[in-house]
Amino acid sequence: MLHAIENAVIGAGVIGLAVARALALDGREVVVLEAAEAIGTGVSSRNSEVIHAGIYFAPDCLKTRLCVAGRTMLYGYCAEHGVAHRRCGKLIVANGSEETGRLRDLFRRGAENGVDDLEWLDGAAARRLEPALQASAAILSPSSGVIDSHAFMLALRGDAEAGGAAVALLSPVTGGSVEDGGIVLDVGGAEPTRLGCARVFNCAGLGAQRIAHNLAGLGRETIPRRYMAKGTYFTLRGKSPFQRLIYPMPLAGGLGVHLTVDLAGRTRFGPDVEWVEDEEYSVDPDRAKVCYDAVRSYWPELADDALQPDYAGIRPKVQAPGEATADFVIQGPEDHGVKGLVNLYGIESPGLTAALAIAGRMVELVK
Repeated sequence: MLHAIENAVIGAGVIGLAVARALALDGREVVVLEAAEAIGTGVSSRNSEVIHAGIYFAPDCLKTRLCVAGRTMLYGYCAEHGVAHRRCGKLIVANGSEETGRLRDLFRRGAENGVDDLEWLDGAAARRLEPALQASAAILSPSSGVIDSHAFMLALRGDAEAGGAAVALLSPVTGGSVEDGGIVLDVGGAEPTRLGCARVFNCAGLGAQRIAHNLAGLGRETIPRRYMAKGTYFTLRGKSPFQRLIYPMPLAGGLGVHLTVDLAGRTRFGPDVEWVEDEEYSVDPDRAKVCYDAVRSYWPELADDALQPDYAGIRPKVQAPGEATADFVIQGPEDHGVKGLVNLYGIESPGLTAALAIAGRMVELVK
């Protein structure tokens, strides 16, 4: 039996929940389809939980525009809804003349992106803020911070459901097809069903390409290849001397092994970059060597045996190892020719920060 609905959102991570909330608050019928037994079990719960300012990417990138807008929206949302967060600030550090030159470029880019509160610090000024830090220069980003990402997702779900949205867990999308009257989705689970949808928002994270490939009638040439960059995190035994987030210069595939102090006061290091073929989240203790080497570039006093394995996450990439970092890919009907379908690919960092802005963009696409 075919059930007709207006909007289906595939994936109950932070992006899917934000999209569902925005649609519901706009007065639209929404069903969220999530394969797992709970919300936010994938990319959304395996990251650094950092609120980014919008420094790293070119001004015309979606990553930049949606991050800068989303950051302002996110701080406002957290304050209004009581979501735990801390605007602790971040230092991006350079060591040596070559890194300092690249840091200057990053400082100029941040200003071009509309991040108007950045401060340039020489090494002495950086050490006055963080005495344990080794740096020849640093950028201070006061508007960077950390957030309880799970509390944020719970708040988004609550808003969406209060607006009339339904969240269906253990409801994997197993296939579908493009029909004259809309998009039909095959949904598995304890009671398999078929949904006839006017619009579908594919927010499935690491599964977005699989969903798209299983949708008959969508041109396969429009689906970017998925690459996976695994990142392992380690925690510090004992107390950290740092109050702010500490980031090295970015590297290929990520923003470098950075230091964060979470809302519970726990110090965490990561993620590194390990290109993988399979989605699995085991933590290899031997990755600690990469972490030690990276962290000691800005904190040389890090003691031996100070790190303990924590968890791992996987970033959904749309560029191959060695290629330049790609932008978010948000494809609407004008990109792939299927009316009512929006596919979101490669929504990695700063996707958490940009979530509310991405959701606003989806509502505009509907209108």
